[in-house]
Amino acid sequence: MTAARTACRSCGSEALEAFYEVRGIPVHSCLMVASHEEALAFPRGDLRLDFCTACSFIQNSLFDAERLRYSTDYEETQAFSPRFREFQTALCRSQAERYALRGKTVLEIGCGKGDFLTELCTLGDCRGIGIDPSYRPERIGADAARRIEFIQDFYSQKYTHLTADYVVCRHTLEHIAPVHEFTRMVRDTLNGRPDSIVVFELPDMERILVEQAFWDIYYEHCTYFTLGSLARLFRRCDFELLDLYKEYDGQYLLIESRPTRGDQGRRFAVEEDLEKTAQQVKTFREKIERKFAEWRERLSAARARGHKVAVWGSGSKAVSFLTTLGVADRVDWVVDINPHKHGKYLAGAGHVISSPDTLREGRPDLVVVMNPIYVDEIRRDLAAMGLTPEIEAV
Repeated sequence: MTAARTACRSCGSEALEAFYEVRGIPVHSCLMVASHEEALAFPRGDLRLDFCTACSFIQNSLFDAERLRYSTDYEETQAFSPRFREFQTALCRSQAERYALRGKTVLEIGCGKGDFLTELCTLGDCRGIGIDPSYRPERIGADAARRIEFIQDFYSQKYTHLTADYVVCRHTLEHIAPVHEFTRMVRDTLNGRPDSIVVFELPDMERILVEQAFWDIYYEHCTYFTLGSLARLFRRCDFELLDLYKEYDGQYLLIESRPTRGDQGRRFAVEEDLEKTAQQVKTFREKIERKFAEWRERLSAARARGHKVAVWGSGSKAVSFLTTLGVADRVDWVVDINPHKHGKYLAGAGHVISSPDTLREGRPDLVVVMNPIYVDEIRRDLAAMGLTPEIEAV
């Protein structure tokens, strides 16, 4: 790899080092595809991760936003999982209590299908505004519709007139290349509102680096943060940090903040991660090919023994796992508990996405779980179908 010839989109530094590259991967992972042929012909792009040695931010410097087509066919919701719903409810309850949201207004940037915003407004007894191009009104009940205004669009300067007491942005910033400009835009909407709370949630890059979790690296995610690089971005954009932590078994980062013009809040020990992240990037670069080889060998061995293999989870992780490794032909089924995905096809890999009930008759020998946090509930679901395959999580 050659050195990057671009600047860090978070801090502006040119001190970038390339450390991971994948060519020809699907530009979308959760966009529903209607046929096998369309899935195989899905548009592809290139990815090169560059590490900023000045602020530890990581970006896909080959990302082209013009290739993306977010729409109502984008199916990202995780709310069909009991484990995820438990997490979401706990988060909604804690945020509503911590920031006394009763009677206030909440704005969610990138609200998806509205699951989180609906629950937050219900538990917090507050009003809501949600913005997302993939929002589908038929998914929301009448009570939520009375309490929340949904806008089926991208958040942009067009909507900076919208104000709120609590602004939340969950799993959206990682899809946005100009992260500094976007975060600054959000901050500027709060001029004159020093008590407004801003909360962002997004994937943790540290875990990806430590585990060499390549299945969590894909084209749609053009930006990757650690706690430290996220804190540095928010401080540069004039936010006072209130809290900075990980959730969901260490998979997600959360930052809680409010606008400031001077005092940027207390410092958190986890912010001081520049040297640690640099070492983790180095280790990732040294070990990633070995990780590829281990999974290819594992799936090839299963095929050689005549074993049938299912992948449980048809989201971005599955798309990245199968297309990065080039092992789509070694997997017999891709299943998902989200009924809105059933009968659709997996971008780049071509598998039809089926209900887990498909496995009753198929009887797989190996089930590859695309997120270890769901292993217990998946094992229970398999047992309820009378199945006891080997289960291996990525």
